[in-house]
Amino acid sequence: MSRLEVKTPGQAQAVVEQLYRNMERRIAASPPGLCPVDMALNFLNLCQAQTCGKCVPCRIGLTQLSNMIREVLEGEPNIGILRRIGSTAQVIVDTADCAIGIDAANLVLMGLKGFSDDYEEHILHHRCLGSLRNPVPCVALCPAGVDIPGYISLVGEGRCADAVRLVRKDNPFPAACAYICEHPCEARCRRNMVDDAVNIRGLKRYAVDHAGDVPQPKKAPGTGKSVAIIGGGPGGLSAAYYLALMGHRVTVYEKQKKLGGMMRYGIPDYRLPRQLLDAEIASILSVGIEVHTGVDVGTDITFDQLKKQYDCLYLSIGAHTDKKTGISGEDSRGVVSAVELLRRIGDDEMPDFTGQNVVVIGGGNVAMDVTRSAIRLGAAKVACVYRRRQEDMTAQQEEVEGAIAEGAEVLTLQAPLRIEADEGGHVAALWTQPQIIGEVDQQGRPRPNTATVEPQRIPADTIIVAIGQGIESHGFEESGVKIQRGGVLLADASTRLPDMEGVFAGGDCVTGPATVIRAIAAGKAAAANIDEYLGFCHEIEAEVKVPTPRCTDLRPRGRVNATERDACERKKDFCCIECGMTDEEAAQESSRCLRCDHFGYGSFKGGRVEKW
Repeated sequence: MSRLEVKTPGQAQAVVEQLYRNMERRIAASPPGLCPVDMALNFLNLCQAQTCGKCVPCRIGLTQLSNMIREVLEGEPNIGILRRIGSTAQVIVDTADCAIGIDAANLVLMGLKGFSDDYEEHILHHRCLGSLRNPVPCVALCPAGVDIPGYISLVGEGRCADAVRLVRKDNPFPAACAYICEHPCEARCRRNMVDDAVNIRGLKRYAVDHAGDVPQPKKAPGTGKSVAIIGGGPGGLSAAYYLALMGHRVTVYEKQKKLGGMMRYGIPDYRLPRQLLDAEIASILSVGIEVHTGVDVGTDITFDQLKKQYDCLYLSIGAHTDKKTGISGEDSRGVVSAVELLRRIGDDEMPDFTGQNVVVIGGGNVAMDVTRSAIRLGAAKVACVYRRRQEDMTAQQEEVEGAIAEGAEVLTLQAPLRIEADEGGHVAALWTQPQIIGEVDQQGRPRPNTATVEPQRIPADTIIVAIGQGIESHGFEESGVKIQRGGVLLADASTRLPDMEGVFAGGDCVTGPATVIRAIAAGKAAAANIDEYLGFCHEIEAEVKVPTPRCTDLRPRGRVNATERDACERKKDFCCIECGMTDEEAAQESSRCLRCDHFGYGSFKGGRVEKW
């Protein structure tokens, strides 16, 4: 008998590893609409199975928690059981010997606080509060509620024009979103249970690239009502589009020279080609929308004047002001905001960074946009400084990887300390304080703390500040619009402004800086609610017949990912960096859709929303 043996993975271990991977995929594919109390019980039981059971809090406490939550779901408890669940979980957090038991109890506490209404509904009425009206995961996670399985099936049939028509029912910017949407719809795609999420945005890109010129639908008869839209970005134009289709007279007021908002003044050409954006905006305006650009509401015309002129107002002013770092030297020449830089690029005023050392402060998508733009504007060296780790950046990972591939440096765990200027008052360097990663905050990201290391000097000819945007709301506050902390407008979930008749608001000016698709969703909701306020109930629908579901090939297969132009070529210009799918790739990728609008979910719990 040998004292030691070389351990090799056996067949049983390989099966266990596969089971772990399958479990991870199923958790990743958990759709919205599931009962959060039931989910809490399942996660608790999974965590309990992973504990060693040596300490009483885990061995006894987790079992008690499991029994109490099961009683909430299946028994006849009184409301006091919630207090017992909370106190038991807190005792486990305070006394368990290891992080596994503590984390299991924390999951229960998080659910108890986050879904208290669901627990109470089970106890008092023995039913689930979870909304199952539209549980198809991709549709439920799309802020605008686009019929994703429908247009994917149309792409699979080669009916790209019909796919665009179907998208327009809920999103008037199919082309723009096909290029720049952050595709939250893919996060819970049920295809994850088989292999990987369907490339939903890539299939939309294929549809718009191959649809040709798709005419807009006919407008409803005129209503005689007028609506003013303040802000010509994605949210304002979406509201204008649907209101115009409903037959209302719509006028858009835009402060900048051109329409598009942050799609034009916040997203560079290499991500969203300007000619494509111009064509899509022209198509939207073709339904009969009047536009006034270069008009600053509050200066050129007052809010109160517009309120008297129109039956309804929709505020969608976006977030176009920059935020300051608050460090010394920020007023030096050569320090510019990301908002200012991207606005100049949007107006075709290209700065010249030839031969310069450019330093970008920030870690979001805007920071990546200006980092990659600076490279294209001739900078000799571009460094992006961020106070957390790279994996904690709020920018999409593919954007960070793309910037690095194009030659940018990402300097993480460096907190800006001060800006050094030369004798002439021009920026010379950025001083940073190295950080050490610390405890996790409420958002799940580890906090950076000051490290016991000397500050570092980063030479710079230009410093670009990209740490967020703000809302310019002073002109509206003077007219009685309620402004919340942070400068955002106060509006309810229906986009109405409290105590202000006939005024609605949505998008970045209400939520703070967000995504294009969320602004579009706000515009869609506002259009429906304004229409109702004006005394109508117009329906928006697409006269497109979706193909009959057929799932004939369910074998696991790889996802078709988008390809990009070579980094050495694309960094020299502002041409689109992403390549679209081929016919073969689109056919294969569309066939991977499991058609959850019919199989498993749609037929029994809501199905397709054909009109709104």
